[in-house]
Amino acid sequence: MPLQDAIKPISYVKAHAADLIREVGKNRSVVVITRNGEAKAVLQDIGEFERTRESLALLKILALGRKDLEAGRVAKAEKAFGNVREKIRRRRRR
Repeated sequence: MPLQDAIKPISYVKAHAADLIREVGKNRSVVVITRNGEAKAVLQDIGEFERTRESLALLKILALGRKDLEAGRVAKAEKAFGNVREKIRRRRRR
């Protein structure tokens, strides 16, 4: 569905909710819901919503990693894995 066709006023959404949900699920599209001509919400397939959240989480992890790299908070892989192994050994001794 082209974006201009995906913009619907809240009154249309109320009257056609079942059809819109079916369409969004079938085509993995989105519907922008407006109130008084202003965009207020987006109706999106749950699978696409979850994939978007996962993508944002991965991007956040990458951004945090880049900040650590820029700040010099890095270690060689051998040392990092050694530290993890040591922590595991200590926990097993408890």
